Amino acid sequence: MTVLRSQRYSERDALGLITGAGSLGLLFPPCLPLILYAIIANVEIKSMFLGGLLPGTVMLVATAAWGFFIQGRGHESQPGINWKEAGAAVWAAKWELLLPVVAVVALFGGFATPVEAAALTAFCAFLVETLIYRDLKLTGDVSRVMAECGLLIGGVLLIQGVALGFTNYLVTSEITAHAAEWTTSTIHSRWIFLLVLNLFLLVVGCLMEIYVAIIVQVPILVPIGKAYGIDPVHLGIIFLANLELGYLTPPVGLNLILSSYRFNKPLPEVMRSAIPMMLVLGVGVLVITYVPWLTTMLPSWFR
Repeated sequence: MTVLRSQRYSERDALGLITGAGSLGLLFPPCLPLILYAIIANVEIKSMFLGGLLPGTVMLVATAAWGFFIQGRGHESQPGINWKEAGAAVWAAKWELLLPVVAVVALFGGFATPVEAAALTAFCAFLVETLIYRDLKLTGDVSRVMAECGLLIGGVLLIQGVALGFTNYLVTSEITAHAAEWTTSTIHSRWIFLLVLNLFLLVVGCLMEIYVAIIVQVPILVPIGKAYGIDPVHLGIIFLANLELGYLTPPVGLNLILSSYRFNKPLPEVMRSAIPMMLVLGVGVLVITYVPWLTTMLPSWFR
Protein backbone atom coordinates (compact mmCIF):
# COMPACT_ATOMS: atom_id res chain seq x y z
CA MET A 1 0.00 0.00 0.00
CA THR A 2 2.79 2.42 0.92
CA VAL A 3 4.60 1.84 -2.38
CA LEU A 4 1.45 2.43 -4.43
CA ARG A 5 0.55 5.55 -2.46
CA SER A 6 4.10 6.87 -3.07
CA GLN A 7 3.40 6.44 -6.81
CA ARG A 8 0.36 8.75 -6.45
CA TYR A 9 -2.35 6.11 -6.51
CA SER A 10 -5.41 7.09 -4.54
CA GLU A 11 -5.99 5.13 -1.35
CA ARG A 12 -9.07 3.47 -2.81
CA ASP A 13 -7.31 2.47 -6.05
CA ALA A 14 -4.31 1.14 -4.15
CA LEU A 15 -6.51 -0.89 -1.80
CA GLY A 16 -8.50 -2.36 -4.69
CA LEU A 17 -5.39 -3.20 -6.72
CA ILE A 18 -3.67 -4.98 -3.83
CA THR A 19 -6.82 -6.86 -2.87
CA GLY A 20 -7.47 -8.00 -6.43
CA ALA A 21 -3.87 -8.92 -7.23
CA GLY A 22 -3.58 -11.13 -4.16
CA SER A 23 -4.88 -14.23 -5.98
CA LEU A 24 -3.12 -13.82 -9.36
CA GLY A 25 -0.70 -16.64 -8.63
CA LEU A 26 -3.49 -19.23 -8.56
CA LEU A 27 -2.97 -20.34 -12.18
CA PHE A 28 0.82 -20.47 -12.08
CA PRO A 29 2.86 -23.53 -11.05
CA PRO A 30 3.49 -24.88 -8.50
CA CYS A 31 0.29 -23.51 -6.94
CA LEU A 32 -1.44 -26.16 -4.81
CA PRO A 33 -4.97 -25.81 -6.32
CA LEU A 34 -3.55 -26.84 -9.73
CA ILE A 35 -2.10 -29.98 -8.17
CA LEU A 36 -5.24 -30.78 -6.20
CA TYR A 37 -7.46 -30.36 -9.25
CA ALA A 38 -5.17 -32.63 -11.28
CA ILE A 39 -5.40 -35.33 -8.61
CA ILE A 40 -9.18 -35.10 -8.21
CA ALA A 41 -9.86 -34.87 -11.97
CA ASN A 42 -7.29 -37.56 -12.79
CA VAL A 43 -5.28 -35.47 -15.26
CA GLU A 44 -1.52 -34.95 -15.51
CA ILE A 45 -0.13 -32.36 -13.11
CA LYS A 46 2.29 -31.30 -15.87
CA SER A 47 -0.64 -30.57 -18.19
CA MET A 48 -2.34 -28.43 -15.54
CA PHE A 49 0.88 -26.49 -14.92
CA LEU A 50 1.37 -25.85 -18.64
CA GLY A 51 -2.31 -25.11 -19.19
CA GLY A 52 -2.32 -22.40 -16.55
CA LEU A 53 0.61 -20.38 -17.89
CA LEU A 54 -1.08 -18.42 -20.70
CA PRO A 55 -4.43 -17.91 -18.88
CA GLY A 56 -2.51 -16.77 -15.80
CA THR A 57 -0.59 -14.35 -17.98
CA VAL A 58 -3.88 -13.00 -19.37
CA MET A 59 -5.06 -12.25 -15.83
CA LEU A 60 -1.69 -10.71 -14.95
CA VAL A 61 -1.58 -8.47 -18.03
CA ALA A 62 -5.19 -7.35 -17.49
CA THR A 63 -4.38 -6.38 -13.90
CA ALA A 64 -1.19 -4.58 -14.93
CA ALA A 65 -3.05 -2.68 -17.66
CA TRP A 66 -5.68 -1.60 -15.16
CA GLY A 67 -2.93 -0.52 -12.75
CA PHE A 68 -1.28 1.65 -15.42
CA PHE A 69 -4.65 3.13 -16.39
CA ILE A 70 -5.67 4.21 -12.91
CA GLN A 71 -2.21 5.58 -12.18
CA GLY A 72 -2.51 7.83 -15.20
CA ARG A 73 -5.74 9.39 -13.92
CA GLY A 74 -3.87 11.85 -11.70
CA HIS A 75 -2.85 15.32 -12.84
CA GLU A 76 0.72 15.21 -11.57
CA SER A 77 3.56 13.75 -13.60
CA GLN A 78 4.43 10.19 -12.62
CA PRO A 79 7.99 9.14 -11.76
CA GLY A 80 9.57 6.52 -14.02
CA ILE A 81 10.65 3.04 -12.98
CA ASN A 82 13.95 2.93 -11.13
CA TRP A 83 15.42 -0.21 -12.68
CA LYS A 84 18.38 -0.19 -10.32
CA GLU A 85 16.12 -0.34 -7.28
CA ALA A 86 13.93 -2.95 -8.95
CA GLY A 87 16.96 -5.13 -9.66
CA ALA A 88 18.17 -4.75 -6.09
CA ALA A 89 14.74 -5.79 -4.78
CA VAL A 90 14.71 -8.90 -7.00
CA TRP A 91 18.21 -9.83 -5.86
CA ALA A 92 17.24 -9.38 -2.21
CA ALA A 93 14.31 -11.78 -2.75
CA LYS A 94 16.35 -14.37 -4.69
CA TRP A 95 15.98 -17.13 -2.11
CA GLU A 96 12.20 -16.81 -1.94
CA LEU A 97 12.02 -16.71 -5.74
CA LEU A 98 13.94 -19.98 -5.93
CA LEU A 99 11.35 -21.90 -3.91
CA PRO A 100 8.92 -22.44 -6.83
CA VAL A 101 11.89 -23.53 -8.94
CA VAL A 102 12.75 -26.19 -6.34
CA ALA A 103 9.19 -27.51 -6.39
CA VAL A 104 8.92 -27.59 -10.19
CA VAL A 105 12.35 -29.19 -10.72
CA ALA A 106 11.71 -31.83 -8.06
CA LEU A 107 8.29 -32.63 -9.49
CA PHE A 108 9.06 -32.66 -13.21
CA GLY A 109 12.63 -33.86 -12.91
CA GLY A 110 11.43 -37.22 -11.67
CA PHE A 111 13.09 -36.76 -8.30
CA ALA A 112 9.97 -36.64 -6.16
CA THR A 113 6.25 -37.25 -5.95
CA PRO A 114 3.95 -34.25 -5.31
CA VAL A 115 4.04 -34.93 -1.56
CA GLU A 116 7.83 -35.27 -1.55
CA ALA A 117 8.22 -32.12 -3.65
CA ALA A 118 6.08 -30.21 -1.15
CA ALA A 119 8.17 -31.53 1.75
CA LEU A 120 11.41 -30.59 -0.04
CA THR A 121 10.12 -27.06 -0.72
CA ALA A 122 9.09 -26.65 2.91
CA PHE A 123 12.53 -27.86 4.03
CA CYS A 124 14.24 -25.34 1.73
CA ALA A 125 12.04 -22.56 3.15
CA PHE A 126 13.03 -23.71 6.64
CA LEU A 127 16.74 -23.49 5.75
CA VAL A 128 16.34 -20.04 4.20
CA GLU A 129 14.50 -18.60 7.20
CA THR A 130 16.72 -20.16 9.89
CA LEU A 131 20.20 -20.22 8.37
CA ILE A 132 20.28 -17.51 5.69
CA TYR A 133 17.91 -14.76 6.82
CA ARG A 134 17.86 -15.88 10.47
CA ASP A 135 14.31 -14.59 10.88
CA LEU A 136 13.47 -17.72 12.89
CA LYS A 137 15.47 -18.92 15.88
CA LEU A 138 15.91 -22.66 16.25
CA THR A 139 15.44 -22.54 20.00
CA GLY A 140 12.05 -20.84 20.19
CA ASP A 141 10.56 -19.62 16.94
CA VAL A 142 10.63 -22.90 15.01
CA SER A 143 8.57 -24.85 17.54
CA ARG A 144 6.05 -22.00 17.78
CA VAL A 145 5.67 -21.72 13.99
CA MET A 146 5.34 -25.50 13.61
CA ALA A 147 2.63 -25.59 16.28
CA GLU A 148 0.69 -22.80 14.54
CA CYS A 149 1.06 -24.53 11.17
CA GLY A 150 -0.10 -27.82 12.69
CA LEU A 151 -3.27 -26.20 14.01
CA LEU A 152 -3.97 -24.53 10.67
CA ILE A 153 -3.31 -27.62 8.55
CA GLY A 154 -5.22 -29.81 10.99
CA GLY A 155 -8.30 -27.65 10.60
CA VAL A 156 -7.98 -27.70 6.81
CA LEU A 157 -7.60 -31.49 6.79
CA LEU A 158 -10.74 -31.92 8.89
CA ILE A 159 -12.72 -29.79 6.44
CA GLN A 160 -11.28 -31.61 3.45
CA GLY A 161 -11.94 -35.01 5.04
CA VAL A 162 -15.63 -34.20 5.40
CA ALA A 163 -15.70 -32.79 1.85
CA LEU A 164 -14.06 -35.93 0.48
CA GLY A 165 -16.60 -38.13 2.26
CA PHE A 166 -19.39 -36.08 0.72
CA THR A 167 -17.75 -36.44 -2.71
CA ASN A 168 -17.59 -40.21 -2.34
CA TYR A 169 -21.29 -40.23 -1.47
CA LEU A 170 -22.08 -38.24 -4.63
CA VAL A 171 -20.13 -40.69 -6.76
CA THR A 172 -21.47 -43.90 -5.21
CA SER A 173 -25.04 -42.57 -5.36
CA GLU A 174 -24.52 -41.81 -9.07
CA ILE A 175 -25.54 -38.22 -8.50
CA THR A 176 -22.70 -37.07 -10.77
CA ALA A 177 -23.99 -39.27 -13.62
CA HIS A 178 -27.55 -38.01 -13.16
CA ALA A 179 -26.31 -34.41 -13.07
CA ALA A 180 -24.42 -34.91 -16.34
CA GLU A 181 -27.46 -36.51 -17.97
CA TRP A 182 -29.82 -33.76 -16.83
CA THR A 183 -27.49 -30.96 -17.92
CA THR A 184 -26.88 -32.35 -21.41
CA SER A 185 -30.59 -32.92 -21.95
CA THR A 186 -31.46 -29.38 -20.80
CA ILE A 187 -28.62 -27.29 -22.28
CA HIS A 188 -27.82 -28.18 -25.88
CA SER A 189 -25.31 -25.46 -26.72
CA ARG A 190 -21.72 -25.82 -25.53
CA TRP A 191 -21.30 -22.03 -25.39
CA ILE A 192 -24.40 -21.53 -23.27
CA PHE A 193 -23.20 -24.30 -20.98
CA LEU A 194 -19.88 -22.49 -20.52
CA LEU A 195 -21.73 -19.29 -19.61
CA VAL A 196 -23.93 -21.15 -17.11
CA LEU A 197 -20.81 -22.88 -15.76
CA ASN A 198 -19.15 -19.52 -15.12
CA LEU A 199 -22.20 -18.20 -13.29
CA PHE A 200 -22.40 -21.39 -11.22
CA LEU A 201 -18.70 -21.29 -10.34
CA LEU A 202 -18.97 -17.63 -9.39
CA VAL A 203 -21.62 -18.61 -6.83
CA VAL A 204 -19.40 -21.49 -5.67
CA GLY A 205 -16.52 -19.05 -5.22
CA CYS A 206 -18.76 -16.80 -3.15
CA LEU A 207 -19.79 -19.56 -0.76
CA MET A 208 -17.08 -22.22 -0.61
CA GLU A 209 -13.41 -22.31 0.34
CA ILE A 210 -11.28 -23.18 -2.69
CA TYR A 211 -9.96 -26.59 -1.61
CA VAL A 212 -13.37 -27.78 -0.47
CA ALA A 213 -14.85 -26.51 -3.73
CA ILE A 214 -12.32 -28.53 -5.73
CA ILE A 215 -12.97 -31.73 -3.79
CA VAL A 216 -16.77 -31.42 -3.90
CA GLN A 217 -17.46 -29.86 -7.30
CA VAL A 218 -14.79 -31.29 -9.61
CA PRO A 219 -16.09 -34.91 -9.58
CA ILE A 220 -19.49 -33.53 -10.62
CA LEU A 221 -18.28 -31.11 -13.30
CA VAL A 222 -15.66 -33.25 -15.08
CA PRO A 223 -18.19 -35.80 -16.46
CA ILE A 224 -20.48 -32.95 -17.54
CA GLY A 225 -17.58 -31.19 -19.25
CA LYS A 226 -16.64 -34.38 -21.09
CA ALA A 227 -20.23 -34.71 -22.31
CA TYR A 228 -19.83 -31.30 -23.99
CA GLY A 229 -16.39 -32.16 -25.38
CA ILE A 230 -14.53 -29.77 -23.08
CA ASP A 231 -10.92 -30.68 -22.39
CA PRO A 232 -10.46 -31.53 -18.67
CA VAL A 233 -7.44 -29.22 -18.47
CA HIS A 234 -9.45 -26.35 -19.99
CA LEU A 235 -12.30 -27.08 -17.60
CA GLY A 236 -9.85 -27.02 -14.71
CA ILE A 237 -8.41 -23.64 -15.66
CA ILE A 238 -11.93 -22.22 -16.06
CA PHE A 239 -12.77 -23.65 -12.65
CA LEU A 240 -9.72 -22.16 -10.95
CA ALA A 241 -10.02 -18.81 -12.73
CA ASN A 242 -13.56 -18.46 -11.40
CA LEU A 243 -12.44 -19.37 -7.90
CA GLU A 244 -9.66 -16.80 -8.28
CA LEU A 245 -12.42 -14.28 -8.91
CA GLY A 246 -14.24 -15.74 -5.91
CA TYR A 247 -11.49 -14.41 -3.64
CA LEU A 248 -13.04 -10.98 -4.24
CA THR A 249 -16.70 -11.88 -3.81
CA PRO A 250 -18.59 -11.78 -0.50
CA PRO A 251 -19.44 -13.35 1.88
CA VAL A 252 -16.33 -15.57 2.06
CA GLY A 253 -13.99 -13.73 -0.31
CA LEU A 254 -10.70 -14.41 1.45
CA ASN A 255 -8.85 -11.45 -0.08
CA LEU A 256 -11.56 -9.06 1.12
CA ILE A 257 -11.30 -10.36 4.67
CA LEU A 258 -7.49 -10.34 4.71
CA SER A 259 -7.31 -6.80 3.28
CA SER A 260 -9.86 -5.57 5.80
CA TYR A 261 -7.83 -7.07 8.64
CA ARG A 262 -4.38 -6.10 7.36
CA PHE A 263 -5.16 -2.49 6.40
CA ASN A 264 -7.66 -1.90 9.21
CA LYS A 265 -10.44 -0.92 6.83
CA PRO A 266 -14.17 -1.69 7.11
CA LEU A 267 -15.16 -4.65 4.96
CA PRO A 268 -17.73 -2.62 2.91
CA GLU A 269 -15.00 -0.13 2.01
CA VAL A 270 -12.70 -2.93 0.84
CA MET A 271 -15.53 -4.45 -1.18
CA ARG A 272 -16.23 -1.15 -2.96
CA SER A 273 -12.56 -0.64 -3.76
CA ALA A 274 -12.31 -4.16 -5.23
CA ILE A 275 -15.25 -3.78 -7.65
CA PRO A 276 -13.10 -2.52 -10.59
CA MET A 277 -10.71 -5.45 -10.13
CA MET A 278 -13.65 -7.85 -10.06
CA LEU A 279 -14.74 -6.51 -13.45
CA VAL A 280 -11.21 -6.72 -14.87
CA LEU A 281 -10.72 -10.31 -13.70
CA GLY A 282 -14.25 -11.16 -14.85
CA VAL A 283 -13.33 -10.13 -18.40
CA GLY A 284 -10.21 -12.27 -18.07
CA VAL A 285 -12.33 -15.27 -17.04
CA LEU A 286 -14.53 -14.86 -20.13
CA VAL A 287 -11.46 -14.69 -22.38
CA ILE A 288 -10.08 -17.87 -20.80
CA THR A 289 -13.45 -19.59 -21.17
CA TYR A 290 -14.15 -18.78 -24.81
CA VAL A 291 -10.57 -18.93 -26.16
CA PRO A 292 -9.70 -22.53 -25.26
CA TRP A 293 -6.39 -22.64 -27.15
CA LEU A 294 -4.92 -20.36 -24.47
CA THR A 295 -5.17 -23.35 -22.16
CA THR A 296 -4.73 -26.32 -24.46
CA MET A 297 -1.88 -25.11 -26.70
CA LEU A 298 1.09 -25.63 -24.38
CA PRO A 299 -0.04 -29.03 -23.00
CA SER A 300 -0.51 -30.27 -26.59
CA TRP A 301 2.96 -29.06 -27.58
CA PHE A 302 4.72 -30.86 -24.73
CA ARG A 303 2.92 -34.21 -24.79
